[in-house]
Amino acid sequence: MTTFDRCYNIFDLREVAKRRLPKGIFEYVDFGTADQVSLAENREAFKRIKLHTRFLVDLSKRDLGTELFGKRTNLPFGIAPTGSAGLMWYRGEIELAKAAAAAGIPFTLATGALTSMEEISKALPDSRKWFQLYPWSDEEGSYEMVTRARDLGWEALVVTIDSALGRLREHNERNGFSFPFNPNMTAAVDMLRHPGWLCRVMGRYLLNEGMPTNANFPDRYRHAVIDGKKRTRPKRFEAMTWEHIRKLRDFWPGKLIVKSVLNGDQARAAVDHGADAVVVSNHGGRAFDSAMATIDMLPEVVQAVGDQCTVILDSGIRRGSDVVKALGRGAKFVLVGRATLYGTACGGQAGAARAIQILANEMENTFGYVGVRKVSEIGPHIFASRNHGM
Repeated sequence: MTTFDRCYNIFDLREVAKRRLPKGIFEYVDFGTADQVSLAENREAFKRIKLHTRFLVDLSKRDLGTELFGKRTNLPFGIAPTGSAGLMWYRGEIELAKAAAAAGIPFTLATGALTSMEEISKALPDSRKWFQLYPWSDEEGSYEMVTRARDLGWEALVVTIDSALGRLREHNERNGFSFPFNPNMTAAVDMLRHPGWLCRVMGRYLLNEGMPTNANFPDRYRHAVIDGKKRTRPKRFEAMTWEHIRKLRDFWPGKLIVKSVLNGDQARAAVDHGADAVVVSNHGGRAFDSAMATIDMLPEVVQAVGDQCTVILDSGIRRGSDVVKALGRGAKFVLVGRATLYGTACGGQAGAARAIQILANEMENTFGYVGVRKVSEIGPHIFASRNHGM
């Protein structure tokens, strides 16, 4: 029996990941921003929502699948863009993408991933793949990445709009963590205290392809973790407006998803500028510490756009019941980030698959208690009061 086989929920996987990863890398994944208020509120908001139980319903034929962009997905959640998967496990993006493909759900590759979209396509030619973009002030560089994803035939482009002014993550400074890594004693000592990770992850990179890089960046921005040279980093796009979304819509032939929408006005603007979907997200509490919990803002977004686009929820999902609550409040789909990163850190593809299975099992259990047999039967009636539903 592997270590993660004894993990019975996402919080168990988190504890194993915490032991296995260097402190700086674990806290980069696990923590939020500033005082961690938004991170905590995402969870507390889910906990406050209570569900009605409904028994004596024939539950012998339950189906957790749903339709997304005209295609079936075996579960109503997929993998959120998480740029650190390659630090959880050697070639962690491929491991995570394989787990998603085996589960029949979409996988989103982050701009800052350590594995290129070409490698992902080669390893998983038939899976559902989305590419996440942080738009840069160097629009040519941004479009270079988007062009590659387009030419590979990826299904969706996920444009994250909350990064223009950066984030207050003091824990990264304290831990000496940055990526690409800047050589410093704090980070070096931290990694040396985790020899298993050094051998299992960083050591394999060094033996097989050298220091990892931001593999999807254009060549002029791509750096090894330690290269001893002056670094040129892409600048945040502080001047980005909705017209830039329109420009991407005109360029991108697939589904366009706008991520980090937190109110109805922004959702309507996304639709007006060509978005096929919006992701109600506060970046898992990692962007702005005074942001509202996404499950609380979801009804406003759903009401604002109706059936004009697909509404997806992100941030705070740790239980299968959280997925059901999001669906009950009007989301058509959910994205999961930290949960599957913890799993990847525990065991690569098998650990990520364990995280997905835990959430699916908990979803199925919740289906039984609220008396639904399929996703389409979930609605506001599952909530214990009208206020919880709306």
